[in-house]
Amino acid sequence: MANHDRNKKILLDLVKQPDNSRCADCGALDPDWASYKLGVFVCLTCSGTHRNLASASRIKSIRLDFWDDEMMELMRANGNASARAVYEMAVPPFYYRPQQQDCAVLREQWIRAKYERQEFTTQGMHLQQVYNSGLYEGSLWKKGRDNGHFLKRRFVLSERDFTLRYFTSDTPSKGAKAVIAVKTLNATFQPEKIGHPHGLQLTYLCEDHTRNLFVYHQESQEIVSWFNAIRATRFAYLKTAFPTANDSELSPWITRNYLKEGYMEKTGPMQREPFKKRWFVLDAQDRKLLYFKTQLDAVELGVAFIGSEKQGYSVQECEPKGAHGNKWKFGVTLETPERRFIFMCEQESEQKEWVAAFSQVMSRPLLAQDHATEVKLRRRR
Repeated sequence: MANHDRNKKILLDLVKQPDNSRCADCGALDPDWASYKLGVFVCLTCSGTHRNLASASRIKSIRLDFWDDEMMELMRANGNASARAVYEMAVPPFYYRPQQQDCAVLREQWIRAKYERQEFTTQGMHLQQVYNSGLYEGSLWKKGRDNGHFLKRRFVLSERDFTLRYFTSDTPSKGAKAVIAVKTLNATFQPEKIGHPHGLQLTYLCEDHTRNLFVYHQESQEIVSWFNAIRATRFAYLKTAFPTANDSELSPWITRNYLKEGYMEKTGPMQREPFKKRWFVLDAQDRKLLYFKTQLDAVELGVAFIGSEKQGYSVQECEPKGAHGNKWKFGVTLETPERRFIFMCEQESEQKEWVAAFSQVMSRPLLAQDHATEVKLRRRR
């Protein structure tokens, strides 16, 4: 009979090892679960997907469940590092590896791609052609610009000319409704904002103004394939635009999540205008603060450049005096060389989060492309 106390101690010692101390799938600290078929340690969240991989994984709690000697030998012989060497052997440089904070559909499909479909092993590499062929097309449900209805639209993503097109008709002669340059395209999962677990936001520049498309697909594998197809095409574009850069230098620029989003109230440049509720997006990579009337607006209402502290930018909490029209009480003052912005947050926690996010951007020195962005925004005024 297995020695329960001994096996539990062995497991707890194994999970303390550097390679095992984070979830094998999302990187969360101190995983409490393990797959005795794969030999990996995973967090509670990722363990839920492993339970649904009946043919690929078997999951147990390392603290609460019974572990026999045979299971223990498998765990001792394997571990997270050994599993990565097998199941992540051929992950493409553009493929997104989800982290703990990422949405459920990304984590689920990453786990299924690794262990169920084995897309990153020698035997399964051919499956990568689905999103890595240079041409990806299919249907997505897209939100209408002037209403909340989602309509089925055909999308075509092409590496040949680095474009994403979408069509309102299946008749080829009618042409594309929009032709979007991959150069400025960003994709980020926004399930809560869009109201669908597979909601994807596509953001791009059109005549130097930011535009949004909100889409989803009913199938989780399909929407994640679209996401990675966009990343593959973006990566190919970046390799062409910056031929001397290596993969690790290009990786952060393929797609990115926004540093901070949410509603705040804003007033005008004189601070005497009534406050209006707006949806704000802080794009840390481009150093832009964008605002929209609502979180699902297609076109920005305005944008401000966020420079560095050395340029005279600063941010602090405030309590505006004599303000009118505001319903919220927790203020944020954003100082730029040209203007003072006053924002109001509904909760004190949001006020502190916005101040911290602005401070994070301002603490970074400007890059060459940041100066170009600043010049473009100045020309728009």
